[in-house]
Amino acid sequence: MIPAPLVVDVRRGALAELRAILADQRISTSGRVAIAVGATYGPVVRETFRHGLAGADWFTVDGGSINTAIKLVHQIRRQRYDAVVGIGGGTVLDVTKFAAARLGLPMVAVATNLAHDGIASPISTLDNDAGRGSYGVPAPIAVLVDLDLIAQAPPRSVRSGIGEIVSNLSAIADWEAAHSLRGEEIDGLAVSLARTAAQAVMNHPGSILEDTFLAVLAEGLVLSGISMVVAGSSRPSSGACHEISHAIDLLHPTRRAYHGEQVGLGAAFAWFLRGDLDTFHATVDCLYRHGLPVRPADLGFSLEEFEAIVAYAPQTRPGRFTVLEEAALTPARIEAKVSAFNDHASARIASPAISPEGTVLEDL
Repeated sequence: MIPAPLVVDVRRGALAELRAILADQRISTSGRVAIAVGATYGPVVRETFRHGLAGADWFTVDGGSINTAIKLVHQIRRQRYDAVVGIGGGTVLDVTKFAAARLGLPMVAVATNLAHDGIASPISTLDNDAGRGSYGVPAPIAVLVDLDLIAQAPPRSVRSGIGEIVSNLSAIADWEAAHSLRGEEIDGLAVSLARTAAQAVMNHPGSILEDTFLAVLAEGLVLSGISMVVAGSSRPSSGACHEISHAIDLLHPTRRAYHGEQVGLGAAFAWFLRGDLDTFHATVDCLYRHGLPVRPADLGFSLEEFEAIVAYAPQTRPGRFTVLEEAALTPARIEAKVSAFNDHASARIASPAISPEGTVLEDL
């Protein structure tokens, strides 16, 4: 048996169906639900359901820390509810998933952004005293993505989701290497879901200005989350790419960019480190075409700073075998690889074959 959401609804106007979905799927026939919202969309969403969800209680999520999630647990615990609904971006959903898990209640995710694959994943990423941690939680019982709300999200944050999903291919390569070289168990269905999602986004000719592309991106992020449910871990979507991102978060907490921006660049570097130039070029082309970072400087880091990030990255996931561990990197080798990676990425984006902001130029 494969646990999966009862409902996945990706389209314009999906939010308006929330009350019907709660009742039809018997998640909450009474309408007694706790709804967690962020400060940005909270007032708008609450007004939308002022009459339709009269039995709901509303809570505002004011941060993405473990303390915020525990505070929400205490607030919701005062009353009896059928389910917890999170309406917002990744921060709101991660906090709500954690709170629902602590309370033993089913959670419904309503995404207002596509910045990462936490929409349907069994993981909550929350800030803590050590920096940032990942916490295992049950996956949402239903997932709604309203493209009307996605269209209002900051474009940079939506592009971040592209980097997140494209990095799946690098994570899968790490998992396959761990399987062949270390005997680590691998799940073929999880790999298929994560790979299909990434390839659908990477090969789509559209941009975030088009509903067809946004739907593919949203569905890909949902599939990526389900792949982690199937695998029982983040392996299908987290490898060297995420180790590099975690290192940035820990070493430079005040300079970190969007998660998807960091893992996308991390995936490009991982492909270069593997020596797979075809996939390296395809990854760089996709990232650059959508206006995402492809070189350390694009994230605001010097080559020397990025070298330190790469050197530290394996420590962020002890025991996880990736290309960073496989390559047995010494300081001198890291310096050489980072420099060569930067040169190759710069040369690639200077090619007339691609241009940023969703436009592909024909080969001359």
